[in-house]
Amino acid sequence: MITPDLSAAVWRKSSRSGTNSDCVEVAEVAQVIAVRDSKDPHGPVLAFTRPTWSAFIATQRGA
Repeated sequence: MITPDLSAAVWRKSSRSGTNSDCVEVAEVAQVIAVRDSKDPHGPVLAFTRPTWSAFIATQRGA
């Protein structure tokens, strides 16, 4: 299990996000990509290795 220290994380939303709160936020921390729900910034976070995140993004771009 990956448990990154997110205390210094700089979270960002997609530029394609609208004004509603139905978004995810992403932060790069060390060798981890962290993802959270923008509506619940203190809630759970999913953490991915860079290769796993890159593979996910590649599949979404091809969709």
